[in-house]
Amino acid sequence: MNEVMVGILGLAVVLGLFLTGIELGFAMALVGFLGFSYIVSVEAALNLLAKDIFDVFANYGFTVIPLFVLMGQIAFNAGIAKRLY
Repeated sequence: MNEVMVGILGLAVVLGLFLTGIELGFAMALVGFLGFSYIVSVEAALNLLAKDIFDVFANYGFTVIPLFVLMGQIAFNAGIAKRLY
């Protein structure tokens, strides 16, 4: 099966998964992973998946948000937030 047929089949599978109630992001990730592993190899798909997960968690924006929430919780529990407002 060539790449065009894999793409058309993947589009149909994404649409089918979406109609069954699976969220669109999960359906696209699953079909993308399966299509890439079919075209290239499973090992390359797993390496790409690991790299993408690391890149998401290494993003500066995703590390700042939890620390900002933690700072707010510390200020609330220490009573600083009550004295400020």
